[in-house]
Amino acid sequence: MNAHHRNIGDDRPHIRQLDEAAINRIAAGEVVERPASAVKELVENALDAGATRVEVTFADGGKTLIRVTDDGIGISEEELPLALSRHATSKIDGSDLLDIHSFGFRGEALPSLGAVGRLGLTSRAQGADHAATITVSGGAVGPVKPAALSGGTIVELRDLFYATPARLKFLRSDRAESQAITDVIKRLAMAEPMVGFTLTDTSNGKSREVFRANQESGDLFDALGRRLKRILGQDFIDNAIPVDTTREALSLTGFAALPTYSRGAAVAQYLFVNGRPVRDKLLTGALRAAYMDVLPRDRHAAAVLFIECDSHLVDVNVHPAKAEVRFRDPGLARGLIVSGLRHALAEAGHRSSTTVANATLGAFRPETGPTAPIYQMEQQARPTTIPSLGFAEVATAFSARTTPDPVPPEVENRPLGAAVAQVHENYIIAQSAEGMVLVDQHAAHERLVYERLKREYREAGIRAQALLIPEIVEMSDADSARILAMAEDLSRMGLGVEPFGGGAICIRETPALLGQVDGKALLEDILDELDELDDQGDSTILEARIDAILSRVACHGSVRSGRRMSAEEMNALLRQMEATPSSGQCNHGRPTYVTLKLADIERLFGRT
Repeated sequence: MNAHHRNIGDDRPHIRQLDEAAINRIAAGEVVERPASAVKELVENALDAGATRVEVTFADGGKTLIRVTDDGIGISEEELPLALSRHATSKIDGSDLLDIHSFGFRGEALPSLGAVGRLGLTSRAQGADHAATITVSGGAVGPVKPAALSGGTIVELRDLFYATPARLKFLRSDRAESQAITDVIKRLAMAEPMVGFTLTDTSNGKSREVFRANQESGDLFDALGRRLKRILGQDFIDNAIPVDTTREALSLTGFAALPTYSRGAAVAQYLFVNGRPVRDKLLTGALRAAYMDVLPRDRHAAAVLFIECDSHLVDVNVHPAKAEVRFRDPGLARGLIVSGLRHALAEAGHRSSTTVANATLGAFRPETGPTAPIYQMEQQARPTTIPSLGFAEVATAFSARTTPDPVPPEVENRPLGAAVAQVHENYIIAQSAEGMVLVDQHAAHERLVYERLKREYREAGIRAQALLIPEIVEMSDADSARILAMAEDLSRMGLGVEPFGGGAICIRETPALLGQVDGKALLEDILDELDELDDQGDSTILEARIDAILSRVACHGSVRSGRRMSAEEMNALLRQMEATPSSGQCNHGRPTYVTLKLADIERLFGRT
């Protein structure tokens, strides 16, 4: 039976050369996916032209109008037609495709936009007597004409995809496309803090400024900090750690947020390579690995990171959109991010996010939501009451342990102050020079034990204690096999296991640091952790497996909720927290303490 091929007709097909218009429309499909792609290409051209001020105007999500105005070096009148030709560029000479120091270099943006929309290009080159303009509509290029412009370039794109109407059906709502344009401008504004940006929406005949970032000056690091404050907000800067490290030929700079300042999605991760905004799986994976043991798996770090290297060590010519890169040594780039961020987080010590304290204060304040109306008759009948300050009523079953002596000044001046009370056998209240510190004793000690276990494991293995009577744990054959497959690694963790017939496992040693532990519960926790790692696809990363298991082990050796602690024990815990990296959050990424400023506490009680 003869099968008819759906891509080939009955007649033999002939090879033919596509015309220039068709070629440009095909290229546009790769370069310009949506209005935000067009904005990105045009603004990058402005930045490559040395602009210090870029103004972007759009309407209807960029579908009907995109206008980019800059004060760059401009284009000469003679070169305007050439600028609309495919693969014509002033940024490279073609001899070395790795020696790229500009955003654009392919020479495809302007001809691609002119092939699918109505494009107008007006420019005045530096030193020129007058400006000139040229238009292209659906690939048809018009003549060069004189124009009025004091300097720089204006590119105006109208009716995007009018020449390829099928593409319009794939665009999202005006609001979604507008948000994508805003995101592009913000990313480029982060990359160029010394350049001023303005974004204006003129939809429905109304002009609305969507985003503005004035030119920054001074030291590049300070300028970046001020630009990020404008884009990401004061909270990010208050809770971000500066990063500045070098590894061989690569350098890493930027800001990384504290683990307790995290997000439910990866929406606050901005990565740049040689100043170019990228969305690269290698780099985002390295960022996730750097925060691996300080964030829960459903939380994502916030960071703005810049990798700088020689242009020959990274290939940006991977995709027409230039959003992906390939490093000559991917392991070096990954290691730079992981080690650089972990070092920066360790330097932050016990520091925790200020947003935790703000959320705590917000929980103390009374609710201000709508209430049922009170009629005058009811109001007169009701007894006068003292207004609530928003604190929940104290439960009848409560506990508190206080220190009778005043807090010594030398201890009060420590970052976490001095312990003065323990409430509900779980929370330590400490008095500091600036206010009050609330500590979750179990979460805090869990982090301390975890960090000590990691240190011992990496140095010489965790010291084990032999059980006088070995503990026999019954489990399924499959679970038993998984545990025994890791027997060598578990032995270095201080956990000695061996088969005991069938699915049973004999525990002969446990980590000495943990004291007395429930062996069965410990093995079950290790199995749960292995299951979670397999679900996350991290089962091949040995370091991730070991650290994750140590985290579970640490939970079994930490101070439990419900245990009464003496003042000496509580203060010892606080001092250890101050000396331990990452002690501001537990192994699961939750905060271990909250600091409340005295002024904020007094404001709660109306004393200011």
